[in-house]
Amino acid sequence: MNSPSLPSKVGVIGLGAMGAGIARTLRQRGHEVHVCDIRPEAAEAFAREGGVACASPLEVASQCQIVISVVINAAQTEAVLFGDQGAAAGMAEGSTFIMCSTVAPGWSESMETRLLELGIHYIDAPISGGAAKAASGQMTMMTSARPEAYAAAGRVLDDMAGKVYRLGNRAGVGSKVKIINQLLAGVHIAAAAEAMALGLREGVDAASLYEVITHSAGNSWMFENRMAHVLAADYTPLSAVDIFVKDLGLVLDTARASKFPLPLSATAHQMFMQASSAGFGREDDSAVIKIFPGIDLPGTPPQEHS
Repeated sequence: MNSPSLPSKVGVIGLGAMGAGIARTLRQRGHEVHVCDIRPEAAEAFAREGGVACASPLEVASQCQIVISVVINAAQTEAVLFGDQGAAAGMAEGSTFIMCSTVAPGWSESMETRLLELGIHYIDAPISGGAAKAASGQMTMMTSARPEAYAAAGRVLDDMAGKVYRLGNRAGVGSKVKIINQLLAGVHIAAAAEAMALGLREGVDAASLYEVITHSAGNSWMFENRMAHVLAADYTPLSAVDIFVKDLGLVLDTARASKFPLPLSATAHQMFMQASSAGFGREDDSAVIKIFPGIDLPGTPPQEHS
């Protein structure tokens, strides 16, 4: 449940599918939202809705006590903070940086230490739920932070999401939970694609198979959501194949550090790697189904099968 919050100046850096929804949600809940994106037109469009467009992370940070980063990975987050016109140079002592990307837990821990040395609070806050839930304020946040960081920015967290899990008093725990979620998401998508591909290979009508599975015990949220994209032949990237190349890579790196076996994750990672190397990396992650030979996908010309 969202707690009442006083209007405040909040910065959002990164206006992709999730970041744009977060920015709109915060503005609708009474905050003055300053934004920037590598695409200036995205920030300008948000300004026309009532937000404030900024030219750089530095400009955002110089005007806001709370800065939210919603970019793809650790490297982009590093650039947001410490690159040319980076936010860290403009953040006042006692301000808060909320990191919403999927990153290695150890990286998040080290970033907390780095920002603490500058007097900046840090919240490890990966997100899940998709663009629609971000836009409606119903996404999930898996957070961990020092108590003083929660004290400074907890109300903004509650205004961003439907569920905010506070998982620990240091950075890293939120990222650990997020990559475990991504383990399941990636394996479920790969399994869904494999099941649909087998049905197509065996000549089962795709729409009928989808109808039966989504009303049977074998269903999963990912089957129901992603195989709908396959039926529609719509591979517009809401979450791209390359996201799971990255995220399942983080899963495997984390497990490898403690010599923990993850056979299903490893197989799913190879499937996404194969799809990416075949040229589908920027397509929707449901495009992993395209690695299977000898099937006629909905919306594509029939193939000759041996």
